[in-house]
Amino acid sequence: MNYEELLKRAKQNMPQTKTEERFEMPVASVTILKRQTVIKNFADIAKTLRRDPKHIAKYIFRELAIPGSINGIELVLQGKASTSAINQRIHDYIKEFVICRECGKPDTSFSKDDNIITIKCEACGARKTFKG
Repeated sequence: MNYEELLKRAKQNMPQTKTEERFEMPVASVTILKRQTVIKNFADIAKTLRRDPKHIAKYIFRELAIPGSINGIELVLQGKASTSAINQRIHDYIKEFVICRECGKPDTSFSKDDNIITIKCEACGARKTFKG
């Protein structure tokens, strides 16, 4: 095989990646009730980020210091939190667990074994591990 054939075969075997321009940060649709805050589109946020809803919820609970639960497609916080605070925590989660620290692309996969979290970039191949 010559160089062009090898290059063509390598390009075909590369994973399909999103570009940064196509990745839109999800925005939470928040409703504040008497003593609760409900994120109505929580399932859509988790799907967009390609992450386990339980992991995202645990992060939001910890960062806002408000307990809560997942109720179907919604996240219910047992306290009041502003929309801007919730969206800021989602943005922080994306920076820490979704965007690759090497190339800056959102094309990462997430795995958790025991208490070790591994984030692997599908675009550049970089790996990041830390305790979860």
